[in-house]
Amino acid sequence: MIISTTSLVVALAVALVASGCAEEQPTAGAATIVAVGAENQYTSVIEQIGGEYVSATSVMSNPNTDPHTFEASAQVAAQVSRASVVVQNGLGYDSFMSKIEAATPNANRVVISAQNVLGLPDSTANPHLWYSPKTMPAVAAQLSAEFSKLQPEHAGYFKKNLATFDAAVAKWSDALAAFSAGHPDTPVATTEPVADYMLEAAGAKVLTPWALQAAIMNDTDPAPQDVSTQDKLLSNNKVDVFLYNRQVTDSITATYLQLAREHHIPVVGVYETMPTDGYTYQSWMQAELDALTKAVTQQKSTV
Repeated sequence: MIISTTSLVVALAVALVASGCAEEQPTAGAATIVAVGAENQYTSVIEQIGGEYVSATSVMSNPNTDPHTFEASAQVAAQVSRASVVVQNGLGYDSFMSKIEAATPNANRVVISAQNVLGLPDSTANPHLWYSPKTMPAVAAQLSAEFSKLQPEHAGYFKKNLATFDAAVAKWSDALAAFSAGHPDTPVATTEPVADYMLEAAGAKVLTPWALQAAIMNDTDPAPQDVSTQDKLLSNNKVDVFLYNRQVTDSITATYLQLAREHHIPVVGVYETMPTDGYTYQSWMQAELDALTKAVTQQKSTV
C-alpha cells in the first residue's frame, strides 16, 4: 500500500527547526557521510555503496508494520534534518519525506528519488519500484556519484563497491531470466501490485485485474466485477500461484487466502519493506524469487 501522510509531519519538522535540533548539518568535509533511507531496502543499498565512510539509518524498517499506517515523528524529522544524503522511493509512496525535507531546509542535502533516477512520471501506476531489477542499480550508481562528490578522495572505494553491488544484483537478474525461460507465462494472482515488477521480469502473467490490485493498494473497495474475476481465477484453478502482501491483510485478502488453500493453489507472501533478519536488498529479492520458484515447481507455500 502507499504510505499515508499527515499534517503532523510538517508541524513536527517545523518545531524541530525552531528548537535548534536541526542546526548541526553534515558537510562534504565531514569524516562520515550521514545518510537516511526512507525504506530499509534503500538503506541497504546506501550501506553497500558507502561502506565505512557512510553512516546510514532507515525511517521504515519494520516488516511487521502496515506501511499505510506509518506516521512520521520528531525523531524522523531529526534524522532527515541531519542527513547529507536522503534516498526515497517517490511516486507518492513516501511523500511524508518530501514534507519533512521542505520543513527542514538544508542547502547541502542531496535527495535521491528512485522515481526521478528512473525518469518516471507521476502517473506511474505501481510505486513498488524496488521489485524491478532496473531500479537499485540506477540508485546505486547515483549514490556512488554523490558520495564521490562529497568525499572525492574515496571515489575509487565507492566505485569498487558499486561494481560489487551490481554483480550481486546481476545474479538475481539472471535468476529471473532463468525462471522466465523455464516457466514462461506462469499464471499468477495477487492482492496488490507489490511484486508485479519482479513477476514481469520473471515472465509471469498477472491475471488479477489491475483495478482490483489498485483498489486494495489504495485501501478502497474493489468493483464487484473485479472481485468476481479474482474469485473465478482461484476457484477454477486458473493460476499456479497466489501472492499477497504480508504487511497488509484485511477481510478481502483473508477470503482469497482461504480460496487459494481450498483449491490447493500455493500461496506466496511478499513484503513491502525488507525483513530485518540478516538480509541485504539482493538476498531479500532472491528469497522472494526462490519462494515463487518453490511454489511453481514444488507447490510449496510460504505460509
